[in-house]
Amino acid sequence: MTEKSYTTASAFPALTPGKLRIYSMRFCPYAERTRLVLEHKNIEHETVNIDLKQKPSWFWDKNPNGTVPILEKDDKVLYESLVCSDYIDEVYPNNKLTPSDPYRRARDRLIVELFSKAVTLFYKIAYGKDVPKDAIKGFHDALGPVEKALAERGTPFFGGSSVQMIDFTIWPHVERFDAMAQLVKEARVTADRYPKLTKWIENMGKVPAVQKCRWDTPAHIHFIETVKAGKPDYDVGL
Repeated sequence: MTEKSYTTASAFPALTPGKLRIYSMRFCPYAERTRLVLEHKNIEHETVNIDLKQKPSWFWDKNPNGTVPILEKDDKVLYESLVCSDYIDEVYPNNKLTPSDPYRRARDRLIVELFSKAVTLFYKIAYGKDVPKDAIKGFHDALGPVEKALAERGTPFFGGSSVQMIDFTIWPHVERFDAMAQLVKEARVTADRYPKLTKWIENMGKVPAVQKCRWDTPAHIHFIETVKAGKPDYDVGL
């Protein structure tokens, strides 16, 4: 299946019975969450990328919110990244990513909630034309509790000794932090300020699923700049 983005004029690509499909966008961090889970579990699937600025009419039938990721297999359709990732982990239990302990699962979700504050400010900094200084301060303030949470766990990954769902949930945004820092140097995540987080970034870079799904910094910068210019380049490199 081609990776080029389907646009307004694109006909619906016929489904293959019994085959899992993900509707994605190559630079969407939320879709990347689910793609990471699929790759980590070595689940056979096909990808249909969507031009989110010029969406095909049939795409809205899959998700009334008009967002990715979406999972589809036969008559089953799901959307929203956390829903999709959790579903995959339940249906394909090999390489289980979600903790069995309810308290641990709840604590993981709290860390993701803490991190979401930094994500909100990341978008203001990376995609804003005029970046307010309080956004940069707020970004660093939001990362402080995340750094502390990782230090308290004392493990290479947020999930423990090996990568877990929490790591794949947080990673796609962190992957884009260096691109943001290239555009706004004050937003750089450095080892002296975030020793645990920068070590985690190094550890995540060695995870095979991350290596397969990630984009390098120049590609992220290019995409950010095209979005800011009002003409997102969804098919860069194709």
